[in-house]
Amino acid sequence: MSERISLLDLTQPQLVKLMASWSQPRYRAEQVRGWIYEKLASDAAQMTNLPGVLRDRLGAEISLNPLELVHEQRSRDGQTVKWLFQLQDGQTIETVLMLYADGAGLTRLEATTGPDSGESMTPMPDAVTERRTVCISSQAGCGMGCVFCATGQAGLARNLTSAEIVAQVLAAARWLVSPNAEAGAASGRLTNVVLMGMGEPMANYERVWQALRTLTSKDGLNLGARHITLSTVGLPPGILRMAEEPLQINLAVSLHAPNDLLRTQLVPINHRYPLREVMAAVRQYIDRTHRRVTFEYALMQGINDSTALAGELATVLRGLICHVNLIPLNPVVESPYQPSTAQAAGAFKAVLERRGIPCTMRMRRGIDIDAGCGQLRRRLSQ
Repeated sequence: MSERISLLDLTQPQLVKLMASWSQPRYRAEQVRGWIYEKLASDAAQMTNLPGVLRDRLGAEISLNPLELVHEQRSRDGQTVKWLFQLQDGQTIETVLMLYADGAGLTRLEATTGPDSGESMTPMPDAVTERRTVCISSQAGCGMGCVFCATGQAGLARNLTSAEIVAQVLAAARWLVSPNAEAGAASGRLTNVVLMGMGEPMANYERVWQALRTLTSKDGLNLGARHITLSTVGLPPGILRMAEEPLQINLAVSLHAPNDLLRTQLVPINHRYPLREVMAAVRQYIDRTHRRVTFEYALMQGINDSTALAGELATVLRGLICHVNLIPLNPVVESPYQPSTAQAAGAFKAVLERRGIPCTMRMRRGIDIDAGCGQLRRRLSQ
């Protein structure tokens, strides 16, 4: 049997070409795309306005969902859902959906997540009632080796295809309109996407950006580019390449330390790309795009949370259009890396604020469901 065609990997012109090769008119491609990205169909049999012969052929020759649900966990407060998906070759990846109801007078928040799969508390000008953010993976595993991250310690299996990346977003969008979604924040359209799950997006650049073009296309999910954030551990070639992209995707850089000695201990890729190279690429990115960059800083007790290090960080970031997300670490079981105390975190934040660096303390979400990157996958594989 020949390999199935992955519809989520096809652009609209490619889908038109496929339909033409099947002797189907152009509008059939538009109908199929509508079923996938507007009506969120997960099976060709659901595409009821297509001729039965075409539905049968689609069912026999195409792949519409490369993900198989292995495990689902929902937090006690009902606002965070985590899925473990199995891919067709047996590899597994994680996806997290976070629900926010801003009914308590909060302003709109910029969606950015990281090691604890939470969101930042960055005030934005427009008030909204609800936000629904999905945190997706870009690789099966990760090759960056960050010592405090469960995924980094497991190593890299392979890059994801663009279809496997897009499918995670569609899975979250389907869940939001399914009977599983309760009233309130857990109903309605997906509002934000963050590439802060398993893997390093810049190390899978081509497939990630193909997926982003699908997610933002009017022929795809039609999400606003400014509602999508890509997080990198700091790969200068990718940052510089992203500066030339027409899509205004938000950039977040996982810094975690303000000097090479400490950063190399926490983030081994710093051996290859030291801090000065990362910051030089960020400055070029800002000069080229005039967009703000978010820096993520996971606070670890007794390791990177001193006020002296906060002062160093303020010096490194001086003069940049930026914002710092301070993240109380979501620890891996039996790991020596533990979250900072509230007192230490507050003192760190106060130093940045006194030095004029915009910063927020990230909301912690999904602690009770292994929401941190790689934690559910690690536990279920043991």
